[in-house]
Amino acid sequence: MKYENFDPQIHDTHKVATYVYDVDFRTFDLLFKNKDKAISTIENDLKKHEPNNNFKVILDDEGELIGMLMAYISKMPYDLRLKSLRLIAVDVLDYFVLCDIDEDDLYVAEIAIDDSLRGQGLGREVLFDVIDYAKSKNLNRVILDADFRNVGAKKLYERLGFKVFNEKRVKIGSFERGMQNMELIL
Repeated sequence: MKYENFDPQIHDTHKVATYVYDVDFRTFDLLFKNKDKAISTIENDLKKHEPNNNFKVILDDEGELIGMLMAYISKMPYDLRLKSLRLIAVDVLDYFVLCDIDEDDLYVAEIAIDDSLRGQGLGREVLFDVIDYAKSKNLNRVILDADFRNVGAKKLYERLGFKVFNEKRVKIGSFERGMQNMELIL
């Protein structure tokens, strides 16, 4: 498995957009009411994306795209590109539920493995790589968010040693979004 900076000129933007959708499909479904429309909007946004070290695609040993990873050291940079109003709404909802990031933290914002490959330990392997990277940079902890409704992800994180250090939720009308902010002290 290897990691490359996501580059919309090289990588399959539709596949990466599907991975982004999969990470937060409940929110995208609420805002777009249509999976295909959500993925299309995400893909159009990704096509404007400049390659950077925070957004990686995951490739198998043959170079096939099998997932994506977004991670940041310390603060997440603000993305000031023009976006659709619905994608801005996702960013606003994220603001209320995602981890507060301290200096010397590595924050895993998104991790997705192709649905045809899930359950094979690849997500676990990616997290081990992230943890090893954070240790090599002498960071204090790795942090991430587990959606209240994603029991499987939370169990994976707990098996790797992550512990809940905070819970956040936002409720708008009948819509509720909540995260368990989790940390692994290094």
